[in-house]
Amino acid sequence: MAEAASYDVVIIGGGPGGYNAAIRAGQLGLKAACIEMRDTLGGTCLNVGCMPSKALLHASELYEMAGKDFADLGIEVGSPKLNLGQMMSQKADSVGALTKGIEFLFKKNKVEWVKGRGRITGPGAVEVTAADGSTSTLSAKNIVIATGSEPTPLPGVTFEDGKVVDSTGALSLPAVPRHLIVVGAGIIGLELGSVWRRLGAQVTVVEYLDRITPGMDSDVAKAFQRALTKQGMSFKLGSKVTGAKTSKDGVELTVEPAAGGAAETLKGDVVLVAIGRRPYTEGLGLETVGVEPDKRGFVANDHFRTNAGGVWVIGDVTHGPMLAHKAEEDAVAAIELIAGKAGHVDYNLVPSVVYTAPEVAWVGQTEDQLKEAGVAYRSGKFPFSANSRAKINHETEGFAKVLADATTDRILGVHIMGPQAGEMIGEACVAMAFGGSSEDVARICHPHPTRSEAVKQAAMGVDNWTMQA
Repeated sequence: MAEAASYDVVIIGGGPGGYNAAIRAGQLGLKAACIEMRDTLGGTCLNVGCMPSKALLHASELYEMAGKDFADLGIEVGSPKLNLGQMMSQKADSVGALTKGIEFLFKKNKVEWVKGRGRITGPGAVEVTAADGSTSTLSAKNIVIATGSEPTPLPGVTFEDGKVVDSTGALSLPAVPRHLIVVGAGIIGLELGSVWRRLGAQVTVVEYLDRITPGMDSDVAKAFQRALTKQGMSFKLGSKVTGAKTSKDGVELTVEPAAGGAAETLKGDVVLVAIGRRPYTEGLGLETVGVEPDKRGFVANDHFRTNAGGVWVIGDVTHGPMLAHKAEEDAVAAIELIAGKAGHVDYNLVPSVVYTAPEVAWVGQTEDQLKEAGVAYRSGKFPFSANSRAKINHETEGFAKVLADATTDRILGVHIMGPQAGEMIGEACVAMAFGGSSEDVARICHPHPTRSEAVKQAAMGVDNWTMQA
C-alpha cells in the first residue's frame, strides 16, 4: 500500500473559506491540499450561490429598466424581449471564468486540488473518495473543516425538480413562472424572488415571522418591505407552511397563521423554499476525532480550533454570520494561527448586503439590539431623496442611518437602504474597525456628487447638523 501523501494543512471544502485558506497557506509556505467534491472549485458561492444569483440580479434589473425606465431617460428601445436561455448562458460563462480563476490561483500558490469527497478517519488522516469510487489517504499536521452549508429543508414539503426547489433550483428554472411562491423572507428568498418578479412572475412571499429579513434593523426592514411591495411583491407574514401537494398544474401549499387559525391554500407554478441554511457535516467522520456538532449542526471552536488537536473549523460550519466574506476572514485567521502568526475576526464588523434594488447593507448593531441592551445612543438619518446623485439618477428610495454611542460618539452601527449600498458599507466597516466616531465620518470630505454623501450627512445628523435635508 502506497504511503499517504503528507501535508502541513489539508482543507476539506473548496468554497470561499476553503480556497482562501488554501491560497493563504501556500503564500505562507505551508504544503497545502484542498479537497473538493464538486467538479469545479468555489463552493456554493461561486457555483450555485452568490455569483450566479448576482449575474441574474444584474441582468434582470437591466431588463426591467429597459422596459420601464429607459424611455424616461430619452432612450427609446421598444419592448425588450427576454431570452432566458441567453441570460442563463451568460451566467454560466461568468461562473465558469471565476471557478477557473481559483484553479489558476491554486497553481500560482502551489496548492494541490484533490478531487473527491473528504472524510476524516482519525487524527491527522483524511480519506478521499474520488468520483470513480477509488480512495486515497492524505496525512495532515492540520485539518481545516470548510465544508460550508446546504439549504434547510422544510418539514412536510418535499423538493421536486422544477416545482418545489431550493436556491440552486431557483437559479436555473427553464421558464419564468406565472406565480412563484417563496417560503422565507430572508436575503436569499427576496433576491431570487426579485429576479423572477422582474422577468414577469407574480411573486408571493410567505414568512413565519411577523417581519421580513430577520437580523436587519427593523426600521430599515419596514421601509424595505414597502419598497418591495411597491414593486409588485406580496407578503404573507406570520404564516407557516404545513404541506405541499404537486400536480401537473403546479403546487398547492397549505398555509396556516403562525399564531393559530384556519388554514388556506396557495397555488403557484413553482415554490422556492428559502428558510435558511444548515452546516454541511454529513459523512465527515468528525466522530473519529471526538468532534461533535451541536443540535443545529454547528461545530464549536476556540479561535477556530475544535476540541480535537490539529482540527480547525471555519465558515458556515461554525458560529458567526453564514456569509462568504466571513468565511474568507475565518480562513485567513485560521491559517495564520496555524503558521504561528496572530489571527482574529471581529464578527461585529462583518457587513451584510441584500443585492436587490434598492440594495440594503448594514454593519454593527441595529437599533433593536441597542435598545434591548440598554445602550444609550444617538442616531442620524439621511434620505436618498435629498442626495443629488441619487436624484439625478432617479434612484431616490431609501436612506442612510448612523448609530453612535451617546457618550463617546463611537459608531455602533450603520444601515443603508439605497443605490449601491453594498459598496458604501465598506466605509462604515473601516471607520468602525478604527474605533471611529460619527464626527470623524461627518468631517471627512466626500466627493460630490456621490451617493456616499448620504452616509456623511447621516453622520452629521447624529449631532443634529445635517445640511442637505
